[in-house]
Amino acid sequence: MIPNREEALALLKTYTHTEELINHALSVEGVMRHFARLYGQDEELWGAVGLLHDLDYEQWPDEHCQKCVELMHGAGIDESFIRAVVSHGYGLVSDTAPESDLEKVLYTIDELTGLITACALVRPSHSVMDLELKSLKKKFKSKAFAAGCDRQVILRGCEMLGKEPDWVMAEAIAGMREIADTIGLGMAQ
Repeated sequence: MIPNREEALALLKTYTHTEELINHALSVEGVMRHFARLYGQDEELWGAVGLLHDLDYEQWPDEHCQKCVELMHGAGIDESFIRAVVSHGYGLVSDTAPESDLEKVLYTIDELTGLITACALVRPSHSVMDLELKSLKKKFKSKAFAAGCDRQVILRGCEMLGKEPDWVMAEAIAGMREIADTIGLGMAQ
């Protein structure tokens, strides 16, 4: 079974309760949907994988990308879907290397959406709507800014995708703009 958006969101909210982690999942979902359109792929599938990529993180951080296998099996979710979710932790908490475009995009943009969120929050507008690529690139180079964001994962992911980091960053910003109001990063009215 491949969960639809409603099923994926319900499963996410069963195990994830903090607003920050839910917004992160929604950010990754939005950017995955954006990239699915760019790649001519199934937007619903890519979005659901994005929603559930950190399913186990809040309650089982020490078992991240491991406990989710059990949780998703229990929900009757397809093996290929579970594999995609687990692959985003490659080299950190998982030995499952990203292979498909879906997996490579997820691996790349998970950390990147966190960095974009941090960049937006320090702007006077607190919005992603006026965040420019040059500002993101400047913060990307500053190791002290959002220090928990692993820039090497982003760069390795861009390499896996065969895409320039500038292109990936610009498209990730575009994807987050599409859902800015949902994740609290829209322009104040």
